[in-house]
Amino acid sequence: MAKKQFKSESKRLLDLMIHSIYTHKEIFIRELISNASDAMDKMYYKALTTDELNFNKDDYKIKIIIDKDNRTITISDKGIGMTKEELDKNLGTIAKSGSLNFKEENVAQEGYDIIGQFGVGFYSSFMVADEVTVISKAFGEEDANIWTSKGADGYSLEVCTKDTVGTDIVLKIKDNTPDENYDNYLNTYSLKALVKKYSDFIRYPIIMEMPVSKLKEGSKDEFDESVEEQTVNSMVPIWRKNKNELKDEDYENFYSEKHYGFDKPLRHSHISVEGAIRYNAILYIPEKAPYDYYTKDFEKGLELYSNGVLIMHRAPELLPDYFSFVKGLVDSEDLSLNISREMLQHDRQLKLISKNIEKQIKKELLSLLKNDRENYEKFYNSFGRQLKYGVYAEYGMNKEILTDLLLFHSSKEKKLVSLDEYVGRMPEEQQYIYYATGESLEKIEKLPQTGQLLDRGYEILYLIDDIDEFALKILSSYKEKEFRSVSSNDLGIEDLDKKEELEEEIEKNKDLFVRMKSVLEDKVFDVRPSKRLKRHPVCFANDGDISIEMEKILSQMPNGQQVKADKVLEINIEHRVFEALKSAMKDNSDDFALYTKLLYDQARLIEGLSIEDPVEFADNIWKLMK
Repeated sequence: MAKKQFKSESKRLLDLMIHSIYTHKEIFIRELISNASDAMDKMYYKALTTDELNFNKDDYKIKIIIDKDNRTITISDKGIGMTKEELDKNLGTIAKSGSLNFKEENVAQEGYDIIGQFGVGFYSSFMVADEVTVISKAFGEEDANIWTSKGADGYSLEVCTKDTVGTDIVLKIKDNTPDENYDNYLNTYSLKALVKKYSDFIRYPIIMEMPVSKLKEGSKDEFDESVEEQTVNSMVPIWRKNKNELKDEDYENFYSEKHYGFDKPLRHSHISVEGAIRYNAILYIPEKAPYDYYTKDFEKGLELYSNGVLIMHRAPELLPDYFSFVKGLVDSEDLSLNISREMLQHDRQLKLISKNIEKQIKKELLSLLKNDRENYEKFYNSFGRQLKYGVYAEYGMNKEILTDLLLFHSSKEKKLVSLDEYVGRMPEEQQYIYYATGESLEKIEKLPQTGQLLDRGYEILYLIDDIDEFALKILSSYKEKEFRSVSSNDLGIEDLDKKEELEEEIEKNKDLFVRMKSVLEDKVFDVRPSKRLKRHPVCFANDGDISIEMEKILSQMPNGQQVKADKVLEINIEHRVFEALKSAMKDNSDDFALYTKLLYDQARLIEGLSIEDPVEFADNIWKLMK
């Protein structure tokens, strides 16, 4: 048998194809099944255009046979087959695609498409096989032909006999190596799993011989071991079925079958788009976050199919980060794929699909918020933080998309509320949307800074996530209402009489506040009488954009230790403590510094800040007790 050389420019090109184009060796099964499907599609097309052929789709199957003893896998189809010339031309020239030529030379019929276009998929066989044999009989031909190759050294091609039209591809699987267990491909269950993973929705049945154990007749514990042919693929994908034929249960079962999560999805969306770009999609909003969701190990993305063939297990380009919790898939005929069909080209079609999916997700979430509040709050407890990160990220570029999806705990409602709900019930005279920050709802409720606002009946948003205040800073306002912290220097609620009274107190006790500031040195930005305290003697307010809660969060980050809030120590001038301060000031007593330091440490404790010098604090308590 004379050996021929490949018609590529060099042997090195084949080596590159085998070892560099494909990320995973297992991809070979997807490529060969897709080629078999293409061959039967061509028979279908031939039946549409000629009277020579009566095409009965039920007769067309893809059969996979494993022979462990001889270490072979055979993939057989009853497709259109290849002539000797076509074998020489299509398999002898690397990257020569018979399917692409077929598409270019024939007018596509509605609902008809060919998957293979690049002509390199066949060569993925050499990633797992030492030798590849192709036996093919073309439609309308008397003779069959056999093509055999062991890789870059070339191939042989000669006439042979074959009873039926179609193609058999026989792979002689490599021996195991220290780095690769090729036996896995000869395991029936492992190969079936790969077929399900990549080719579950090929339109023709994929038949495999599967081991079967049956209880012997008349026996309670003895089994007969045999094999039987089984169809291992689903064929018709759920996303191509009519929505009216499907129930919620069907979508939930599909969610479970695809291992999208162990929870039950809160919502699903079935999308079918025709027009400038065609695609189908099924999207799920989960109830619970995966264990690794808020870690760097989490991989976002939707499954990507091209005509029912899995191209990417995760296509991150289809989801923005703030909607990374969405599970599901997209199937499109129009996406531009790279030569290995494992990666997307970043083109206009991809961006269009991504943008449409983003709009659909927001629509579903708003519907869930409006019509099923209980389930939306379940979703929000799992993924609300991600939405808030989305508001903060990219300098607020996406805040318009996400703002109406946010919820925060309310002092008035004692539950989660939206910004729209908050603003809708604001008193007419209220100028700002007020918020308080803390480690927990219980701690925030005890903050002395909230008293004045609560006494007026104003609602306060309680922020307990570390991202909350950063997100509100980016939002700045909602429906022309500015966000304002309860610790802000100006709450916008002081009446003129109170303001004048306060200014008189500042002037009258100016020396006292200056001396307190001197005792504390640079620990505080200022010391002043409080406009907000009712029964507590002291609290912190802040000037500037960095709040105390933000300082705590930033101090835990790399290179963030130097970020400090401008703390203002506020003293309740109507509290007995203030009288003690004035008395110590008048007597020029050492107690003045003692009281000042204790008040400063108390303010730190109220804010959840650590005491800077615990030993000095303990000593000061003992001095006070004496």
